[in-house]
Order: sequence, then C-alpha cells, then structure tokens
Amino acid sequence: MQPTNPAATLALHGGPKTVTRTFPWSIYDEAETEAVARIVQSGKWGNPDCGDEIERFEQAFASYCGSKYAITCVNGSVSLRLALMACGVKPGDEVIVPPYTFITTATSVIECNCVPVFVDIDPDTYNISPAAIEAAITPHTKVIIPVHFGGLACDMDAIMDIATRHGLKVIEDAAHAHGAEYKGKKLGSIGHAGSFSFQSSKNLTSGEGGIVITDDDDLYAMIHSLRNVGRVEGGQWYDHYNPGCNYRITQMQAVLLSEQLKRLDAQTRKRNENGLYLNQLLAEVNGITPLSRSGDITLHCYHIYIFKYDAAHFGGLSKTEFADMLAAEGVPSFRGYPHPLYKQPLFQNKNFMCYAIPETADYSQTLCPVAEQACATDAVWILQHAMLGEKEDMEAFVRAILKIQEAVNA
Repeated sequence: MQPTNPAATLALHGGPKTVTRTFPWSIYDEAETEAVARIVQSGKWGNPDCGDEIERFEQAFASYCGSKYAITCVNGSVSLRLALMACGVKPGDEVIVPPYTFITTATSVIECNCVPVFVDIDPDTYNISPAAIEAAITPHTKVIIPVHFGGLACDMDAIMDIATRHGLKVIEDAAHAHGAEYKGKKLGSIGHAGSFSFQSSKNLTSGEGGIVITDDDDLYAMIHSLRNVGRVEGGQWYDHYNPGCNYRITQMQAVLLSEQLKRLDAQTRKRNENGLYLNQLLAEVNGITPLSRSGDITLHCYHIYIFKYDAAHFGGLSKTEFADMLAAEGVPSFRGYPHPLYKQPLFQNKNFMCYAIPETADYSQTLCPVAEQACATDAVWILQHAMLGEKEDMEAFVRAILKIQEAVNA
C-alpha cells in the first residue's frame, strides 16, 4: 500500500491529516438513556436499596463469560485486591506480576501487604513469560497475576500448568480483555478468578466499576462478603464477619453495563476482524511488526492494538517522535508506557507507607530487558475505539505510517 500523496507535508508540520474521521467512545443510544432514567425516576439508586439490576447484570456477565459467579465492585483495581484477599494471601507473600501493565496490577498486591515480583514479558506478545514465571517462584510465592495485555490472551495452558505444579492461585487480570477468548474460552474464566475493569476507556464501560468472576464457591463467598462490608449472605445487616468495606456499585452503573453488554460481542468481533486485517497490512511495512498471535487466540478484543516500531527504517526517528507524528495524522494512537512499573518512584523509593512490605523488597536492581525495550523504543499503541472503524480506516492508518516513513527518509 502506498500513501495517497507521499510528498505531502506531515500534519505535525502543518499539512493535512491522513485520517480525518473521528472514533467516538462511549457508544450508546436511547436504550442506555432510558435505562438510567428509569432508575433515577425510581428513587432507588443504591445497592442494596434495590439490588435487582445489579444481580441481573452479574448473572448476565457470568453467563457471558461461562463462569458460575460474578461479583461487581467499584473498579478494576479493587476487584484485583478483593480476589487476592479471597485467595488467602498473608503479609510478605509474593505475587508474580508483569512490569508492562497499568500500575494497579502491582499496587493491589501492595495493598494486600504482599510483595510484587516483576518478571519479564515475551518479546513477541508483550504478555508475561511463562518461563520467567517458573524461574521466579520461591517458597513465598502464592499467586500469579497474568495480564491479558491489550486483550491478547496469555499462554494460559502453560501458566495453569505451572500454578498446578507449585500449588499457586491464578488471578487473570482481564481489565483489557472483555469478550476475548483463548481456545474458545472467555478470558477471565480460566484461572481461579478473573478481574475486569469498567473504567471509561474499557471495551465494556459504565465510567467506573469492576467485577470478579470465578467458579470457586469459597472464593465467591469471600469476595461477596469483602465488597459488602464483611457481611455474609443470609446474615444480619449489622453482623460483619470479614474485614471488607463498601465496594458496591450503583443501580445506574448496572443498567448501563447491562445495555453495553448487549453490544459487546458484535464490537469484539469487529475489533478482531479489523485487527487481523491491520496485521495483514502492516506486515508489508518495513520497520513495523505486529505482535504475534497464535492459533490459540480464538478471539482478540484489541483493547490496544500494539505494533513494534524499528527506528532504523524511519531515519532514526525516536519512538516518541514517531508516535507524535502518527497521532497528528489523526490515528488514535499513543507511545505507551514510558518505563516498566518497577521504575516508578513508588518502587524505586520504596514508598510503601503503612503497608507491611519486608525491608528485603528492593526494586533498584530489577531488570526486565524486554519490557525496557518495549517502553523505550519499540511499542506503539492504537486505541480500542479506533478498532471499531471500517477496513478503509485500517488502510488509512497504514497510509499515515507510510507517509511518515517517506517524509523522514526523503
């Protein structure tokens, strides 16, 4: 594919944009408006003032994921922490996490008085490396949190095999992975628990919110209690059995999610179709490499479409400069994380406050080379709402890249 006008001035320098349409998010219509208005007019906004809508959504989401239970909560950070607490972690326990993810995958571990252990990602997928997981296990390891980054499934067969052999729990961080599948199974439903976010950028959203899915009766009972101030099902209102807080969502969030869930399957398949097409197009562009996608990935929801950028084919242009140019051309894109999580001031300064993190926890020497390279030079993101465009939009994204390449190599 060739740019429509290779000699055109880059948009960053005052030329016309390659991509002129916008990609709105969130997507809604009268169904969401009427559902929220119905709750407002009922005067019963909270939970448990009138819990029917919340329970209805939980049951629908569990069914969609093929899980026995789903428990909503205020956000995807809390959903991870509730799942960890329900797994029975104790102060000083180690939890294996990737360094290429949003920070709450790790801070939820700290909030449980546990130690995040960062292990590197696979260079072809940017998901956590099973080999690196196995090498990091110690007698203190209790939980593995694989992150299905961008909606691309981790190697769950390998991860579950490791967990089984070492007696570990697996909590899937599926904050990016609504509707995506691994070998025909919905992500989040494969480990002992799956955690999702409904924050405003997510593929299924109510502005904020989170949910945990599980098939485990004991995990369900504990998570349900922890999100409801430690109450237990069938108990008295002022009887509190566990150290939970009020992490409940509202009726308005529940009805928004119920309506949005009706759209999710079609949207996921659209993103998947566009992702496959974009892979095909970008494979022909020198210096651009789409992330690897094995046959085990039966459905990818492309919360983030990631490709690897090689500056050598773009006149030595830095990744940051390239990403700025691409965004200026109208592609909803971003350079991604500036550095791995362990380089955040929180970890480098050991600013753990009142949390009981052992003095031996030291991140000053942590090094995950693949994650470092992804952050510094390689990984460029296209955002999920752009993946709901049409084939001609995917073609326009590629023309924008070719336009930049020809301009900087001229």
